[in-house]
Amino acid sequence: MNNTASDQEMPLVQHLVELRRRLMHTLIFVLVVFGCLFSFANEIYYLISAPLQNLLPENTSMIATDVISPFLTPLKLTFFAAVLVSIPFILFQVWAFIAPGLYRHEKRLAIPLLISSVLLFYAGMAFAYFVVFPLLFNFITSIGLTGVATMTDITKYLDFVLQMFFAFGFAFEIPIATILLIHAGVVSADGLIQKRPYIIVGCFVIGMLLTPPDVFSQILLALPMWALFEVGVFFGRMLEKSKAEREAAEG
Repeated sequence: MNNTASDQEMPLVQHLVELRRRLMHTLIFVLVVFGCLFSFANEIYYLISAPLQNLLPENTSMIATDVISPFLTPLKLTFFAAVLVSIPFILFQVWAFIAPGLYRHEKRLAIPLLISSVLLFYAGMAFAYFVVFPLLFNFITSIGLTGVATMTDITKYLDFVLQMFFAFGFAFEIPIATILLIHAGVVSADGLIQKRPYIIVGCFVIGMLLTPPDVFSQILLALPMWALFEVGVFFGRMLEKSKAEREAAEG
């Protein structure tokens, strides 16, 4: 009886040990990357703040309202950058943990989805930095009140930037989510097309919730979400067709 219980518990123990090992590898890797980037903390912050600093009026600059924020704010950003740089390694650890439990056809689908999800998240952040920030900050600084100096607090600016990075990064994952839903049979491509008006409204609602309370940034998030939804439906329909052809050949 004891041997049977031991045999049943051993796989769970092994999974927990493997999970702990993967988590430790991930943590160590992130800390190593953070240590490498630490000496460039100020340069990283200057790079991230460039879209706003380039548009500030003359004789104005960003400010620090807290005593310790000139140290903590670049440090926080550097840790965030370390996590971003580590994302491929983190996903590799996730894949190494779950891959033994997947079937061969699931692995064939999972690998491109994992790679494309990373690339899309980076693409969303790049879109926010290179397209949204210049347009948004140019709009904000151009309508400033006369006699009011624009001097943004560095901590609040970082919070705003991180919020926008996450918003656009996750928004660019819409094609992956759409393809997964279609592949799992939860919805069909035609069913999503029929619900397109509601989805468009949902994109603008999500844009309103994830971005600051201004119409400009909401539109800049909602329109790419809509476009990415259409991309997901297109590839989801191709996946449906391929699956149907494979089932017909097997039948």
